[in-house]
Amino acid sequence: MGWPSGYGRRVLAEVDSTNAEAARLAPGLVGPEWILGLRQTAARGRRGRGWVMPAGNFAATLVVRLDEPPDRVALRSFVAALALYDALEAVTGTAAGLALKWPNDVLMNHGKVAGILLEGLGQGALAVGIGVNLVAAPEAAEVESGAVLPVSVLAETGVRVTPEALLEALAVAWASLEERLVTYGFSPIREAWLARAARLGEEITARTGRETLTGTFETVDEAGRLVLKTPKGRVAIAAADVFF
Repeated sequence: MGWPSGYGRRVLAEVDSTNAEAARLAPGLVGPEWILGLRQTAARGRRGRGWVMPAGNFAATLVVRLDEPPDRVALRSFVAALALYDALEAVTGTAAGLALKWPNDVLMNHGKVAGILLEGLGQGALAVGIGVNLVAAPEAAEVESGAVLPVSVLAETGVRVTPEALLEALAVAWASLEERLVTYGFSPIREAWLARAARLGEEITARTGRETLTGTFETVDEAGRLVLKTPKGRVAIAAADVFF
């Protein structure tokens, strides 16, 4: 497969969180860098939620410097989701059961196998944190009520994947998709994401923090917003938690 040219890589036996390490390293980096933590002691997910990290699971962060407006930088969540989809297909040998859940989750057989967290680090640096349940998943009681239940790659496919193997596949997939975004814009990324989207054309619920909206998942627009068809008309949502 081969490691992509121009991308750094460091593997840490233990770290508080790979996103925290990314923030510490970012000021001194001259190019994009992948950070893999084989053990995390203070991992977290979206909105500060805890992220369970049993031994053998995957936790990595890509630090990349982007001279772009914030709305375009945010489109990397779609690049990350597609890259992770492609990487999981590569290491397991199948795309069966894989799907993408807006805004930044990867599903396997209808369960949540991975999550993605983007954080701005200042001075144009972005941390793309990715966690994958390779060998173990949290118990159902540990997740938010109504959320998609977590699953692991091992339980769903019978394939044991090492964090190092997934990192290489992920780095290769990211580099290819990032080049596509820079060269051709968001349109081909959007089309590829929609082709893998979970519940497209079906009724879903989006909770924005201010309101809860239920409607038909019509599309993702050119700004990456979720578009719902509701009884009150079409609504474009920039940020929300989605429930099926």
